[in-house]
Amino acid sequence: MGEESATAAEALRKAAERLSATSDTARLDAEVLMAHALGVSRSELLLRHMRDAAPEGFAALVERRAAHEPVAYIVGEQEFYGRSFGVTPDVLIPRSDSEATLAAALEGAGETGRVLDLGVGSGALLLSFLAEKPGWDGIGVDRSAGALGVAGDNAARIGVESRAQLLRSDWHAAGWCDPLGAFHRVIANPPYVEEAADIALSVRRYEPAGALFAGADGLDDYRVLIPQLRSLLVPEGVAVLEIGASQAESVGEIAREAGFSTDLRRDLAGRPRALILR
Repeated sequence: MGEESATAAEALRKAAERLSATSDTARLDAEVLMAHALGVSRSELLLRHMRDAAPEGFAALVERRAAHEPVAYIVGEQEFYGRSFGVTPDVLIPRSDSEATLAAALEGAGETGRVLDLGVGSGALLLSFLAEKPGWDGIGVDRSAGALGVAGDNAARIGVESRAQLLRSDWHAAGWCDPLGAFHRVIANPPYVEEAADIALSVRRYEPAGALFAGADGLDDYRVLIPQLRSLLVPEGVAVLEIGASQAESVGEIAREAGFSTDLRRDLAGRPRALILR
């Protein structure tokens, strides 16, 4: 592409053209990758470094994105709820949609308590909750050792490691929740994508399938998890489940059959996103 002898501005223009067939945010992607390659923030790039020589490694980053690799995996981090989280292909990339799930979990939360995150992944939900609620302690559970490693690094990164315990466990296994005790909040963002769903190539090719897919109708993990939630909650406790945009009624039915009342919260786009169980 010849970026080695080009300025950052020239290389960005060519990169945006290169990525236009791959991404709906080609220019933004190119700017994030350029800032990463230069070791500066995106705002610093745009204000101070557009006339700098494009770094030698930039072209390789662009080619990775052209092959549909998510930008967050290329740069190794993603913003969530105002904080930066490290990410690797061991974990789903935190999405702004999930901020509605976190906000629902924070509703009515007192000054102290215990929170459990089922399928902790990068730790975005659990660790953000703990950062917002300094009087709380939490446990994050995941069946992936790689994910737990990422979450542990993020707990230290955000400064809540003394209040976050991370455990390897699988809610499909008998007795998995016996040692955990009871919680004032249980948060879960389980796999909920239908196996045959038409999803972006960047997601299907690069993000961990075990954290995405949940059977033919996307409900397999809800069917296993929801009946177990009562034993994990104190009497006044609340569970908050992230759901797919079309799953409010089907997941709500599973919850009501398990004896819960339900309340729905929507994300910023107005789509059903979080189901509150009491």
